[in-house]
Amino acid sequence: MFGFLKKKESDSVSAPATESSEAPRSWREKLFGGLARTRAQLGGRMRSLFARGKVDDELLEELETLLLTSDVGVEATQYLIDALKEKARTEKLETPEAIQRALAGTLAELLQPLEIPLSVETHKPFIIMLAGVNGAGKTTSIGKLAKYFQSQGKRVLLAAGDTFRAAAREQLLAWGERNGVAVIAQESGDPAAVVFDAIHAARARDIDVVLADTAGRLPTQLNLMEEIAKVRRVIQKADPTGPHEVLLVLDANIGQNALQQVKAFDSVIAVTGLVLTKLDGTAKGGVVAAIARQCPKPIRFIGVGEGIDDLRPFTARDFADAIFA
Repeated sequence: MFGFLKKKESDSVSAPATESSEAPRSWREKLFGGLARTRAQLGGRMRSLFARGKVDDELLEELETLLLTSDVGVEATQYLIDALKEKARTEKLETPEAIQRALAGTLAELLQPLEIPLSVETHKPFIIMLAGVNGAGKTTSIGKLAKYFQSQGKRVLLAAGDTFRAAAREQLLAWGERNGVAVIAQESGDPAAVVFDAIHAARARDIDVVLADTAGRLPTQLNLMEEIAKVRRVIQKADPTGPHEVLLVLDANIGQNALQQVKAFDSVIAVTGLVLTKLDGTAKGGVVAAIARQCPKPIRFIGVGEGIDDLRPFTARDFADAIFA
């Protein structure tokens, strides 16, 4: 039976992590802390390069190597180096601080087109479908997004479309209980049917936002990719205007492999935005620059921690500053 399922006392699935009793940090502080590994890999080593105080061929060659080994990618690396050359010529960069500011500004300019906040005001209910590979953090991201939209005064409903992994359903139920939102789920069955039912329930309950989970899958699993395409088609049957957003959740630890995932999922379900998770656990945050050059989908949200408030909209300038601070 479809409907809101309560979590059983005997379930072994752990609830979402509780918040720390420490004084809350601002989002900018969390972002800077979360990107510490990427900053150590990229920004810290760059400062030693810039210490010579001038942009010459030796610096540019070493910078190219550093960017390429930090998952920035070939196209983005060339863009950043060419821009730094031009700024060095026109702005007479002669101090380490000036070179660092110039590169941070160039990175922010590169990332700016990805900074497109997600608005859910255009439809009601606004249907958001989430996809990604196993372990990317889809279900956890849904729980955090529910809290985010609630903070904007929106009524939220969750659809447990991952019907293959019982732990995913139970995890989503735990998030629903924590956030005080309904979860449409069933013990097993067709994920498309769960999402279809959730959309109709959302209309009946005057819901603003539907967050639809789907099972993790690899792009090479063709039968599962066809299944997720079916989920998208069924959403369109329930609401011809939907889904209004198709978010691909990417684990930042995978670096350059993120590009292949974006292209593969986009070809099947028409990805409209990205959620980049686990930036706090990786030194590969430079992949954001590669995304900007090779598959520029809007980065709607980034995650830099396990807390319920640690998933926030992407801001290009803050991201660039956090890397080169």
